[in-house]
Amino acid sequence: MSDKLLEIKNLGVEYISSHLGNKIVTHAVDNVSLDIKRGEIYAIAGESGCGKSTLSKAIIRLIDNISGEIKYDGKDVYQLNKSELKTFREKVQMIFQNPYASLNPKMRIKDILAEPLIINRNLSKSEVFRIVKQKIEQVGLNESQLDLYPHEFSGGQRQRIAIARALVLNPEFVIADEPVSALDASIQAQIINLIKDMKQEYDITMLFISHDLNVIRYLADRIGIMYLGELVETGTRDEIFNNPHHPYTKLLLNSIPNIHKQPDKVDLTEIPSELPKGCKFYSRCHNVDCLGKMDKPVYKNLSPTHKVLCCESN
Repeated sequence: MSDKLLEIKNLGVEYISSHLGNKIVTHAVDNVSLDIKRGEIYAIAGESGCGKSTLSKAIIRLIDNISGEIKYDGKDVYQLNKSELKTFREKVQMIFQNPYASLNPKMRIKDILAEPLIINRNLSKSEVFRIVKQKIEQVGLNESQLDLYPHEFSGGQRQRIAIARALVLNPEFVIADEPVSALDASIQAQIINLIKDMKQEYDITMLFISHDLNVIRYLADRIGIMYLGELVETGTRDEIFNNPHHPYTKLLLNSIPNIHKQPDKVDLTEIPSELPKGCKFYSRCHNVDCLGKMDKPVYKNLSPTHKVLCCESN
């Protein structure tokens, strides 16, 4: 059995829209390749609009790919038949970013948690309730709250419920898409620790998506830095934080608040409206000798676990 639970090769995902009759194609994910090993937390970092959430939705087939392949436990996700897809979705669960939108407001919490079990398991009502009670207590809530509706909970409590729902089928792989970005700082810490505890208790493999590098530093084993649909740098946590190579990675790290230094002067929202022909980061790069205006960069391996997509390295 391979130690790689998820393998993504040359994945491409496009969004097509129109404006004044003109077709507009957005390359949300552009030739992305990565692998996630069993039992690790792999984090994807990058600013809003870089393609992180699109990548996660492609993995669980909420959207279609246009190129490349995604293999889970050796099987191509986009080649699964109906029965295999059902099994795949039992093993792979997702914690969505917005706990206000991801829970059905018309259902009681006990029904929200019971629904996956009723659909995917042949269990008695008493067994379903036993599992639901166990999961809600494991995320720090109690049995008496199962009869309530989502609007009767705070944001942090709702995210706990969303985590319980993701874990109710005992999945092998969990995608956490910005699970704490909508929460207050004190609640964020509680949810992050809860995710870490649940990961260790259930031996879950996880893809953790966030723009908060402090959270990623605390949780991740390996990290991919994403910019405009591309992975521009990947490496272990220590390699990314202690030896960043791509100028975008350095820019993100410099943006972390620090009372001992002046804030970085670069405007992180300065995403180009028209992509350069070569390196996508060229218009924001401070390297005056960079050849990326016309030349497309290729990956360079800095170590067996650390690689960068940068013209400076070519």
